[in-house]
Amino acid sequence: MFIVVCYDIPNDKRRNRVSQMLKGFGTRIQKSIFECDITQAQFDKLKRKLTTATKEEDGLRYYTLCSNCIQKIEVVHGPPVTRAQLYFAV
Repeated sequence: MFIVVCYDIPNDKRRNRVSQMLKGFGTRIQKSIFECDITQAQFDKLKRKLTTATKEEDGLRYYTLCSNCIQKIEVVHGPPVTRAQLYFAV
């Protein structure tokens, strides 16, 4: 499954922790946006980890994209969309 994870975390320590966690699951696209090509089990693990690392005041969103939607992603600048499951949950 292809998941886009976005976050808005005002606390530097929590934001850095979330960023480090996400690096084990996907590719950083922007400072607070990651694309993750992961299995359902990995997604469940990621959500558990991020839920414990964030607080109510933080913003955290998951967007699940279908195969047709992934093919319609238009990249103007920046790294291309990667579909390889090369990530290992840390």
